Amino acid sequence: METLQKVCLVFTIIGAIVWGLIGLFNFNLVDYIFGDNSIISRIIYSIVGITGLINIGILFNHIED
Repeated sequence: METLQKVCLVFTIIGAIVWGLIGLFNFNLVDYIFGDNSIISRIIYSIVGITGLINIGILFNHIED
């Protein structure tokens, strides 16, 4: 389980960096690399979203311990 948590954390950090670039500089790194609204961009956004949801579960799991 610890490996899954670390992988999810890495993807969540990547997502946070991308959103930071969008918020600060109006620059979307994912669209820049893979193209605007490409299938790869959508897959990356989906993976980051799913890992964020997994991290929510991990957060509440640590609160119960």
